[in-house]
Amino acid sequence: MADDLFKALADPTRRIILDELAEKSGQTLFEICSRLSMRHRLGISRQAVSQHLAVLEGAGLVEARREGRYKFHELNTAPLRHIAERWPTDDPDPSPPKESTP
Repeated sequence: MADDLFKALADPTRRIILDELAEKSGQTLFEICSRLSMRHRLGISRQAVSQHLAVLEGAGLVEARREGRYKFHELNTAPLRHIAERWPTDDPDPSPPKESTP
C-alpha cells in the first residue's frame, strides 16, 4: 500500500489534482480537466487525467462514486494519515523547524 501511495504522490500533476480535490471535492473528470487547464495552464488530455485519477484511486487517495452517467471524485486523506502515523516523532513540539540563515 505504501508503495502505491508514494508512487501516486511522486508525480507533480497528480499532486495538483489532489490540491484541486482538496479545494473542491466531488468533481467530475470534465471539471478537473477544466481546472487543470484554466488554473494551472496544463495542456493535458482527458484520457491522461483519467489515468492519473486511476493511479490516485489505486493508492486510495481518491474515491469515485457514480450518479447516473456522472462519476464524481473525492479526496480521501486516510492513506496520508496512515503514513504519518507510521513514523511518529518523539518531538513534544510539533511546530515546524526554524529556518536558519547562512
